[in-house]
Amino acid sequence: MKRKLLLVLTLFVLSFTLASAKANKALWKKLDKVKDKYEWVDLSLDVSPQTPHWHGFKDLKVKAIYTFETTGNTFLTYEYTLPGQYGTHTDFPAHFDPKGRTTDDYGPKELAYKLVVIDKSAEVAKNNDYVLTKQDILDFEKKYGKIPEGAFVAFRSDWSKRDIKTYENKDKKGQSHYPGWDLEALKFLVGERNVAAVGHETADTDSAVTGSTVGFIGEDYVLDSGKLNVELLKNLDKLPPVGGVVFVTFPKIKGGTGFTSRVFAVIPK
Repeated sequence: MKRKLLLVLTLFVLSFTLASAKANKALWKKLDKVKDKYEWVDLSLDVSPQTPHWHGFKDLKVKAIYTFETTGNTFLTYEYTLPGQYGTHTDFPAHFDPKGRTTDDYGPKELAYKLVVIDKSAEVAKNNDYVLTKQDILDFEKKYGKIPEGAFVAFRSDWSKRDIKTYENKDKKGQSHYPGWDLEALKFLVGERNVAAVGHETADTDSAVTGSTVGFIGEDYVLDSGKLNVELLKNLDKLPPVGGVVFVTFPKIKGGTGFTSRVFAVIPK
């Protein structure tokens, strides 16, 4: 009787273990499917001394501190010196708000968002000072539906296709000309749609003209509202207006107000 009971218990444990293993592997199958059936798009610039960045920051410095040749080591290591907001980067609320969240306040689930891309590249080509307005958003929603809560909304301008020397796009008087978000548009996205983040291809949230006349009012509003601000994106022209998912990844720096980020999207093929 004891042997029979032991056999039954053993078979039960074995079947439960096999069922659990099968359930666990189901997630692996989903990953294989996503990799095979969907397209993965890199939205980040390469990081180097030549990478576009805000004019107030110095270029990245790279120094080899352990090398194969000069120090006789079996490994190679570089030391990088750069400001947090360099190249494709994420601004966290603490960048503008002393009480705002910092890099290490964000958990893994806050690295992925529903992606919305508003394309105003044609308008920007005609007017480099173009600002994306609330009406642009309303027109977008008429065509593609309401922007979901917690979304990442990107402003496609195709600015990332420009040569690095023309990112600032200065005129003869030294005034830069590049596009940005209108403040009322940002207030609508944050206040009415409760988005989680906004992103763009330029080094500023605000247009160059806005920034030089009234300051960084758009970026200040976004960060003071506790939202993320992602700058210097690329390849937005490869993304659909809706239906994609974007991942915004960055180092978990204690108290960090911003840092270079690897941003990528997963979209239907």
